[in-house]
Amino acid sequence: MKAPCRVHLVILLLSFWLITAASSAPVEMMLPEVYAEGRDVTGWLISEKLDGVRGYWDGERLWSKNGKVFNPPAAFIRDLPDFALEGELWGGRGTFEKTISIVLKDEAHDGWLQLKFGIFDVPEASGGFMRRLEKAREWFAEHPSPYAFLISQNPVRQQEHLQQELQRVEELGGEGLIVRKPDALYAGGRSSEILKVKDFQDAEAVVVAHLPGQGRNIGRLGALLVELPDGIRFKVGSGFSDEERENPPAIGELITFRYFGYYLSGIPRFPSFLRIRLDKDL
Repeated sequence: MKAPCRVHLVILLLSFWLITAASSAPVEMMLPEVYAEGRDVTGWLISEKLDGVRGYWDGERLWSKNGKVFNPPAAFIRDLPDFALEGELWGGRGTFEKTISIVLKDEAHDGWLQLKFGIFDVPEASGGFMRRLEKAREWFAEHPSPYAFLISQNPVRQQEHLQQELQRVEELGGEGLIVRKPDALYAGGRSSEILKVKDFQDAEAVVVAHLPGQGRNIGRLGALLVELPDGIRFKVGSGFSDEERENPPAIGELITFRYFGYYLSGIPRFPSFLRIRLDKDL
């Protein structure tokens, strides 16, 4: 990544620490657990896991999951209801960093109009998941919004269907899937009735050191030495573009990496760099 772009990303990261527009989230949101291979979710509802920023509309304001009040322009929220909605602020596949840069700004601006609010729950409505969603569906049938949509939910026909859909979404550049139990009641915190499905796992680690490259990477980054919250250190040497090897994440920055399970030592297997974790406070 070219130096000006790297500086821009560092500025974005610092802004997360400086923004204190809200003191607490409006509710404790319902969060997914990780799907365990082989678990039977036939009859559950499947949707694409949008790679955006979690949003909570309380009927008047739009919040992040960690309690930051967003400041979208009036046009973006004009057709939203007076009841709570939960969803993902999303600019399309492969636009995560762009989405972050848009929602971080304190003042309302037209950049928001490049995003949409993908709605996946109505947390204060009564009943199970599908019944709650019906309230939002009825609202937007009468008040259509160019900046909001209900995320499509389709039943899982059989286990093979789940894997086929995951492959389809990943080939399109998507992050993965979410499966939900149709009659699940809303409850804050991690829930076994919402599962995220990916071919890989991801986690965060802090950059401890830059390790020099060899061969074609002489003179630039070879790998990052990173540390997990439990103190385990390991190298992340793949997943970097040439620009990122020229201007790697700074020491002390938080990165997201993908991996495929753990060794007995607790070190993640086959770790690969995904991105700097710019949304840690959202």
